[in-house]
Amino acid sequence: MNEQLAAVGYVVLWLGLVAGLARLMKHYAPQQPEWGRKLLHIGAGPTVVIAWSLGIERWIALSAAIGITVLIALNRQFRWLQGIEDVSRHSYGTVAYGLAVVVLLWWGWPHRAAVVTAAVLVLAIGDGLAGLLGPAVSSPRWRMLGQQKSLLGTACVGLTAFLVGLWLFGNTLLWPQLLLVAAAAAALEQVSVLGADNLLLPVGVAALLNALLP
Repeated sequence: MNEQLAAVGYVVLWLGLVAGLARLMKHYAPQQPEWGRKLLHIGAGPTVVIAWSLGIERWIALSAAIGITVLIALNRQFRWLQGIEDVSRHSYGTVAYGLAVVVLLWWGWPHRAAVVTAAVLVLAIGDGLAGLLGPAVSSPRWRMLGQQKSLLGTACVGLTAFLVGLWLFGNTLLWPQLLLVAAAAAALEQVSVLGADNLLLPVGVAALLNALLP
């Protein structure tokens, strides 16, 4: 039990560090409120890597994810932490993010921890970079279901999915299969109405990986 408490402590320490950096970013770059929010989006992903590497048990991981998701949903209503919801559009993305982690942990922790980790990292890093770099760097753009998308943002998601897949499953999956996962991730990220991609992207990636893996 002491080892589990220590592992949880490492996760909390990491989240505290990320939250502190996001707060500093909000303070020093108030004209860019999305930066701090995207830092939280990206920084939350590695918590699953920490949990996996330290062997955090299912009930602890799932309870923590449910608790954080409930707090995120309440924060969306009462705005205790403004930085989390500093977004210029109407979106349930933060709640969908937490819900996705809950669903993945409930489904696959710890017997499919590698798949859960891959799906969360694609969401955290790929979608986070897409939201951060897509609007900031000029590249071809289009509208999908009323939401603006960019070639750079889509490429961030696809490339992240490919690299994460190569890292975790490079000895199991063939390159065409990894490219299929990357293409599926890029396609799922297009459905971003009200932040739905934060749920569809990781769950879809996990479902595809689970089908491809032995």
